[in-house]
Amino acid sequence: MLADIQTLFDAGAHFALPRSRRHPSASLYLFGTKDRTDIFDLEETERRLEAARAFVRSLSGKSLLFVGGKHEAVEAVKAAAAKAGAPYVAGRWIGGTLTNFKNIRKRIDRLQKLMDERERGELEKYTKRERLLIDREIDELLARFGGLVSMAELPGALFVVDTRHEDTAVREANQLGIPVVGLASSDCDFSLVQYPVPANDTSVKSVRLVCGEIADAYLESKKSEIRDPKSEKKEP
Repeated sequence: MLADIQTLFDAGAHFALPRSRRHPSASLYLFGTKDRTDIFDLEETERRLEAARAFVRSLSGKSLLFVGGKHEAVEAVKAAAAKAGAPYVAGRWIGGTLTNFKNIRKRIDRLQKLMDERERGELEKYTKRERLLIDREIDELLARFGGLVSMAELPGALFVVDTRHEDTAVREANQLGIPVVGLASSDCDFSLVQYPVPANDTSVKSVRLVCGEIADAYLESKKSEIRDPKSEKKEP
């Protein structure tokens, strides 16, 4: 169910940042300024959120990568990605995750191989010290790439919480022509985001709300793929 203006307001989505931090591209989405703090126009936010949801619903057959590494976003991003069955980066973005995906995928494959071997008990052939080193390697790879295990190829789109904080991810996506859906506050460059959701990207409630809306839309895209008659085999 699409969040309405009241729901957005209750989540504090209308609060932007001090006017002194405003990026020029954010002006289009602002209602005004109160006590030197910019206020988003929630009618515009509602429209943009619906446009973002509509785009995500159209991703039938393509993956959506959830990205959000700042502390206000980490848990919401992980929860939304888990709900949607989507890959995620909820920590520091590793440069080249998209533009050098071939090599990143090799590291993910290494992680899967080691985890599979450990699960099958095949690491018992190593010494105690060797197993300790392997366990440390697994932990390190999990911290970096654990959320990307299910991403076999480049995603169809990114959903980013705070496009300024995740500037490297946004620019990599732009470089490759991968659309970006972005929850962005007034300090973000909206020209880099194809489907912006202008709203508070610091409030946990606001972040959780928008993450949930995008996750629901992605689930709808998966359901539409299953229902698509073109994907069904015709009987002879």
